[in-house]
Amino acid sequence: MSLDVARRSIDFIFRHAPAESLLDIGFFGGEPLLEFPLIKKITEMIETHPAYSSGRVSLSITTNGTVYTPAISAFLRGHAIKVCVSCDGPPRVQDLFRRNQHGGETSARVERTLLAMQQDLPEVVINAVYTPQTLELLPESVDYFSALGFRQIYLNPDFTAHWSREDASHLVPVYQTLGQQYIDWYLQHDPHYISLIDTKIAVLVRGGYRPMERCQMGTGELAITPDGGLYPCGRLSGSGISQDHRIGSIQDGVDLSRLVAHCAPGAAQNPECIDCSLRDSCMTWCGCSNAFMTGYYNRVGPFLCASERALIQTAMEVYTSLERQLGPTFLHHLSGETLLNSRMERKGKIL
Repeated sequence: MSLDVARRSIDFIFRHAPAESLLDIGFFGGEPLLEFPLIKKITEMIETHPAYSSGRVSLSITTNGTVYTPAISAFLRGHAIKVCVSCDGPPRVQDLFRRNQHGGETSARVERTLLAMQQDLPEVVINAVYTPQTLELLPESVDYFSALGFRQIYLNPDFTAHWSREDASHLVPVYQTLGQQYIDWYLQHDPHYISLIDTKIAVLVRGGYRPMERCQMGTGELAITPDGGLYPCGRLSGSGISQDHRIGSIQDGVDLSRLVAHCAPGAAQNPECIDCSLRDSCMTWCGCSNAFMTGYYNRVGPFLCASERALIQTAMEVYTSLERQLGPTFLHHLSGETLLNSRMERKGKIL
């Protein structure tokens, strides 16, 4: 991204965001830290912008962990930039799909980065992507991250993969194993934030997804590409993704009517979703996930349906088990502070 496009992008963000809204401006790629000098300059542009306020704006970066130096560490810490590392698990998981440009393994380098970040930065979260080939290794991956000292672990399926009925049949036992790990850590006074479980418990406790938790593609969320193009979601802006998802530019603004091109006509959901008892707790609204699986923002694929059913079942089992053993346990989830448990002192009392 040129500095001119960066400057105009920042102006666009501050000009169009609602005045009282909180802004999370994130760097993503590719690997954004390959352009560390550029990130420093863009960060300076953001922090010196007339509309900038440290109480309103937060910065984040998603990195694959292959690029990390003391200078990068000091910069991230000095500007309070939230860090998410994309790592899929231990070597036999990580090296299956995340290889370098020469086809070499990346696991050893990424593990060194993770350990260094643990020492250098106040908070680092993990984003692990699982595929049909790695689904059954998911509990092993979570154990791996836990052993490295991480307590905030985001797990996301690869929605672009081909998930068969056979793959979907393994979802319940795998998620239940994750649920038992979650329970065990909780009882050991070492709570972990596991996104698949915590987000669903929060939804169940509150009686369904809140409006602001649902997909806001094109309105509450925008991705800006190096040429100044606007996309409704970062997942829909990568290389190999259809240009049809482009909904405008920083020069011309957003044209939300372009979203309609990727919506199936008729009802806003699959017909079978309308009367489903799990509808309010199900992630039917994720436009980019739906697009990868069905081609439409408003049509859910069979894998997402199977995964959501398995997750809701697991979350209910975890919730019931811990509430029975410990009493009221998930008040933070009711208030929307699902991360608080994992940030508590390990030896302290679970609130």
